[in-house]
This record gives sequence, structure tokens and C-alpha cells, in this order.
Amino acid sequence: MLSNDATRADTPAFTAVVPGLSVLRDVFVNLYYAFPQDQPEGPWVLIDAGLPGSADKIKKQAETLFGANIPPAAILLTHGHFDHAGGLQGLLEVWPDAPVYAHPLELPFLTGRSSYPPPDPTVGGGMMAYLSFAYPKTPYDFGERVHALPADGSVPGLPGWRWVHTPGHTFGHVSFFRQHDKILVAGDAFTTVFAESGLGTLTQKQEVHGPPAYFTPDWDAARASMELLARMEPAVAATGHGIPMHGEELRRQLADFVPRFDSLARPKTGRYAHQPARADSGGVTSVPPPLVKPWLKVAAVAGLVLGGVALATAGKKKGRKAKKREDGEKRNSKPSNQFGNDARQSYAAATSRLPNDDGLTATAHQYTDSLGRKIETQYP
Repeated sequence: MLSNDATRADTPAFTAVVPGLSVLRDVFVNLYYAFPQDQPEGPWVLIDAGLPGSADKIKKQAETLFGANIPPAAILLTHGHFDHAGGLQGLLEVWPDAPVYAHPLELPFLTGRSSYPPPDPTVGGGMMAYLSFAYPKTPYDFGERVHALPADGSVPGLPGWRWVHTPGHTFGHVSFFRQHDKILVAGDAFTTVFAESGLGTLTQKQEVHGPPAYFTPDWDAARASMELLARMEPAVAATGHGIPMHGEELRRQLADFVPRFDSLARPKTGRYAHQPARADSGGVTSVPPPLVKPWLKVAAVAGLVLGGVALATAGKKKGRKAKKREDGEKRNSKPSNQFGNDARQSYAAATSRLPNDDGLTATAHQYTDSLGRKIETQYP
């Protein structure tokens, strides 16, 4: 039963959305089993392939729905991010004859020719965004198993559905639309959960949001795509993240969100907030430079200073222990001058290990540069 007030607590991981469409929540991302409404046990299609390591789970649910040894007529990808195509390799091993379809502009990222633009953890919003530097971002290579979606907008294996190019979150992102009853599978063109937030992802509270900000490299295109989908007035929106929403409440939230897209969805600061990445049929052609937040530089300098102080303190303690041993061996000597000389030598030895101002600054720059490289692929 569809609801606009659902949460994870009252929504099972697998459920029917509408006749002919069921959803499986794979940890924090959704994938869909679609089939003709009048043939519930007939040919079926998988939309998206979940997280890496999810192939067995996806296959078992398919067997529950359609029976054993009935592969999908097609596997459709809204896009190729790791949480939407991660289980595909395992599925292709158990369904070797199932064709895979994606938009032509998505093919470079599914055939090993290009990595996606690097994620942007500086967009803020919560744990899911901050951790995005660690998400898989190298391209998949499914070779000749992946085909371009038909140019006429038809959807393989799903009569009555159309695909719609909805770029922004990725260059070749698509959504799928069942025309006669306005059922929309939106992928990540927009979401029905606060996807940047760890708490929002955990609770799955329903509300319309923009695409996941940390993986969106073109905000102007993302806004245009969400405007297009809102104009289609979907009766049901089944998104890549969040519990499906429906009816007047869905349309009201979309109509309210779209005019305020730049203030509600576009990050105020961020690598792609005001300058998009670019791509063509061969993959990414340019990305804007990464942002390093000032607090990272401050933290780096503070860490180096604390490390230097620790080294100096350790050197002094070691010097004092050595001096005590020496004094025990030379109890009859004059300690005052000897102590003074050793103290000066110990201090000089300890402080010689501390970087000067120029060295500290240079080391801090190296540190922040290495942090920046952690969120890169092959792009500067």
C-alpha cells in the first residue's frame, strides 16, 4: 500500500509499488523489478543492479517473483554509479544472455573508457556526503554486454514504457515512464529521502529532494531534468533513494521544490556548484579543480605543530633520563656546569627536529594536497 508518511521502520525491504513494478531496497539504494501488468509471471525487466556483492540477493528475489531459471528480458540502468551497477557483474555471470541497456552518454563509464567526475564531499549535508570520497569511482567494464537504449525512446522488454534523458546527476542518466498511468522510475534525477544525511538514509523519511549532491557534477542540467519530470505530473515516483511517493502530495512537493531548486538542492559551495564537469561520447572531458576547505589546512598545521611538540617533549624526557644515569655514575663531579651544557645540547637536538615556519607551511600544503588526491580518479 503506497504511503507518503512511511519510514524504514514500517516499510519492508521488498514490496510491490504498483501492479507491474516492485522495489527491493538494497541497504540504502533501490532497484526495481518491472513486468507487463497483465503478465505477472511473464517476461520481466530489472531496473538497476544495486550495490557490489548484491547479485545473490537480487537473483533470489527474482526467483521468488518469477520462478527459478527465468532471467530478465533486459537489465536497464538509470546510470552506472557503484550503487546502481555494483551487482551487475555477478548478475551477468548467472544470466549470461541478459542484455544490458543504458544511455549512449553513459556507455563510456560502463565499458572502462572513463571514470566519472570525482565525488564532492565538500557539499555538506551529512555523513553520506562526507564519506563520499571513499565510495568506489573507477569505471566498470562490461564490454559488449552493454547496449545503447533505442533511439526512439522505447524500453526493451517493457511495452508501454518510455525512457527519458534526465542528465545532471550523470551525463547519461535516464528515467523510465509508464505512460498510461504515469508511473515514474526516476533513478537519481531526484530522490524521496535526504540522501546526503546518514540519519535521513537510516530512517527513510519520505520527502522530495534533489539528486544526491555529492555525486552530481552538473547542477543546471539536474535542475532542468527535475523540471521536466515535474511537468510530467507522475502519479507515482519510484526513485533510486527513498520510499516511493504518490498522488497529490508527490505532485505538490515537486511543484513546490522545482522553483526553489537552486536554494534547496544546489550546494552553496562545492566543486561543481557553479562550474559543471563536461563529457562527450568518449567520457569526461573536463572537471573543475577540487576545493580544499580552510579547516583542512588549519587541521593540518595544527597536527604538525602538535607532532613537533610531542617530538620535542619526547627528546627532553629522553635527555633527562640519560642525564640521571650519567649523574649516578659521576656523583663526585660538579653537576651544575655539566647539566647546563647537556640541557642546551638536548634542547638544540630536539628543536633541530622541528620544521621552521617555511617548512611547516610546505608540509601542510603537501598534506592537504594528498587529502585532495584521495577523492580523485584520473582527473586533476
